[in-house]
Amino acid sequence: MELHGLLEPARLGGLALPNRLVMAPMTRNRADAEGVPGELMATYYAQRAAAGLIIAEAATPNAVGQTYPNIPAIHAPAHVAGWRRVTDAVHDAGGRMFLQLQHGGRVGHPDNSGLHPVAPSPVPLPDTIHTPLGPQPAVVPRQMTAAVIRSTITDFVTAARNAVAAGFAGVEVHSANGYLLHQFLSRDTNRRTDEYGGSIAARIRFMVEVTRAVAAAIGPRRVGVRISPGVTANGMYEDDIDDLYPALVQALAEISPAYLHIVYADPGSALFHTIRRTWPGTLIANPKLPDVTTGDVTREAGRLVAAGADLVALGRPFLANPDLIDRLRAGAPLNPVKDQHLMYTGAATGYTDYPTLEFASRR
Repeated sequence: MELHGLLEPARLGGLALPNRLVMAPMTRNRADAEGVPGELMATYYAQRAAAGLIIAEAATPNAVGQTYPNIPAIHAPAHVAGWRRVTDAVHDAGGRMFLQLQHGGRVGHPDNSGLHPVAPSPVPLPDTIHTPLGPQPAVVPRQMTAAVIRSTITDFVTAARNAVAAGFAGVEVHSANGYLLHQFLSRDTNRRTDEYGGSIAARIRFMVEVTRAVAAAIGPRRVGVRISPGVTANGMYEDDIDDLYPALVQALAEISPAYLHIVYADPGSALFHTIRRTWPGTLIANPKLPDVTTGDVTREAGRLVAAGADLVALGRPFLANPDLIDRLRAGAPLNPVKDQHLMYTGAATGYTDYPTLEFASRR
């Protein structure tokens, strides 16, 4: 089986990685009601410490940025202490971690955060949103004022500093999958007429300002950025990705973050190759896998490496296989993902109970 160099060592910023496979950030809804990670989350991440890098699931930089129930946060001392338990467990197991910072923007609800969601424009999420009372219609978000934009940038900076204090090697600024920073990029969700809306230069401004401020606070080698050109998650619609993303990537390159992370990267697209030519640093690419099998992982990861990706981020394969690296090295079958509902139940089932190869071989 051809592994395309995926199990060879690499470097990322100041980190030495034992392999080129990254555990992608995946929302799992296992924090407590206040957003504090507990021992179950520490166990889950420590089980997967053999990944070249773990990017921990999205943590909110402020209260109004909360998306769903039981989402972790990183804006209070209790959050820092909870995440410190997680990073200590991963470090003890030999792993390395970044933390993804995510503000939900319009993807939120007062029943989840206790606050009314804010967004670039008063354009509601076109879907229902999960709350403790069940699915509810999304509310129309309040348009962010200039003062709220400035305070939100400050909150991202504080969250990044908190992440470092919690033991993370760095943070990933989440500008993908329909959350706040992504909402600023699209003409459909950003209908502003001020300096943060209209032209491409104006629509990328907030995202660039957040990244620049975070990099200035903790150092650019501790910062990554995630983008998802054309991804329609959370009701997103983008009609100018071939112009917008090269401009965004060029602006980000001037800040020199540790990496750029592309969601559902298509190695056959002209845009992927344009981004690769434009981006001078480490490129992490996340494939859209047909299924969680050894063959699918190696084939799709190999296509991305051949197209210029330096590291490959995997979600479901790491979710279902705490020993993914060993399984790929041995050419062994992968565990399938259990019932999708179990991804978000808050319990150990479907979270920390996936068998390792040694255990599976004795069954």
